[in-house]
Amino acid sequence: MTNRIHQEMLQKYAEAIVKVGLNLRAGQRLIITLAVNRGVPIQFAPLVREVVKAAYGVGAKYVDVIWGDEETLRLRAQLGPRDAFEEYPVWSVEAIMGMIDNGDALLSITGANPDLYNGIDSEVVGAIQKTHLKHFSRVTERVTTNAVNWCVVAAAGEAWAQKVFPDLPADAAQQKLWESIFATARIDRPDPIADWQNHIVTLRSRAKYLQEKHFTALHYSAPGTDFTLGLPAGHMWISAQSMAQNGVAFTANMPTEEVFTLPDRNRADGVVTSTFPLSYGGFLIEDFQVTFEKGRVTKVTAKKGEAILQKLVDTDEGSHFLGEVALVPASSPIAQRGHLFYNTLFDENASCHIAIGRAYRFTLTGGEELTDEEFLAAGGNVSMNHVDFMIGSPKMDIDGIKQDGSREPVMRQGEWAFDV
Repeated sequence: MTNRIHQEMLQKYAEAIVKVGLNLRAGQRLIITLAVNRGVPIQFAPLVREVVKAAYGVGAKYVDVIWGDEETLRLRAQLGPRDAFEEYPVWSVEAIMGMIDNGDALLSITGANPDLYNGIDSEVVGAIQKTHLKHFSRVTERVTTNAVNWCVVAAAGEAWAQKVFPDLPADAAQQKLWESIFATARIDRPDPIADWQNHIVTLRSRAKYLQEKHFTALHYSAPGTDFTLGLPAGHMWISAQSMAQNGVAFTANMPTEEVFTLPDRNRADGVVTSTFPLSYGGFLIEDFQVTFEKGRVTKVTAKKGEAILQKLVDTDEGSHFLGEVALVPASSPIAQRGHLFYNTLFDENASCHIAIGRAYRFTLTGGEELTDEEFLAAGGNVSMNHVDFMIGSPKMDIDGIKQDGSREPVMRQGEWAFDV
């Protein structure tokens, strides 16, 4: 990919982010956050600048950026005083909250080094992560109610690219990762925006079909997985596009292949086995199993990163329960790339997945209006965390269970078992 072609693709990507992901409205302000808790390479600047151009091109009133440098964060973990990991840049939260309170838009760009904290004491990393979750919870609470139009996208960081394509030289790896990002975000299509609009229609049809079935539970069966997950009354199946409380329809993730809803926090029983590594807090957790009883995580095991996985579960009470269940066919475009991304934004769209922690209020009818106590009573979950992990595979079958106990196939051998 020549520099000219790459620049053209960045421009098309930025346009899709602004017009489809955010659906930015004239007069809105936009704040761009670059992995405040994980940091990103300065190499992201070209994409950021194209997004700024595209935002002003549709009439944005003001655009600002909050940068987080990943190497600076690693240096803090290595060299910072151990009694100071509760320090936090509260100003960044105040800046984002000011935009949200004003009804403005929020864009997050990810792509940090999945191994950022390799070799760092897990206690230090856990303390840093918990401090971030504590302070950033004000933002995440508003995001989970779709207070404003928001979107998460990725850029190809050098360290991330080397992780995905370890056999290639650094420049070639980064170029190949950019090509993967452009392909999975539909930017390599003749008309990316039209393609996105068609894709959104298809995903919404899947969600509509599942909504009309009124399943009360899902049963998962695959090697290492035998799992039944309840669905509460009033759960809403959601796909690519959502409506924000500020009246703007937006697409929260680019790429996206999932149809998702709210699990009942009190009705999860059995064992699930991960099918992809989980990148969390600068560590990779690999080959892990999670056991549930009456909704609660009762046991975790992992060949790599078990201590980090346990710390994730122990973050708070809500991290012992689930907050999301998502269905993705094993033949999704992300899966067809034939490689791991080591980034949840992508890997969750290659596989069915569930999420430990906080539930999205908009996945329950009227959920945005409920107090925490009311949401919990309805089957929702409240937590500082929301961490997706992948359990789907071409060997997975999923049945939908109705109120009378009858079952209908939802997925067979990792693929949709119904047409829309």
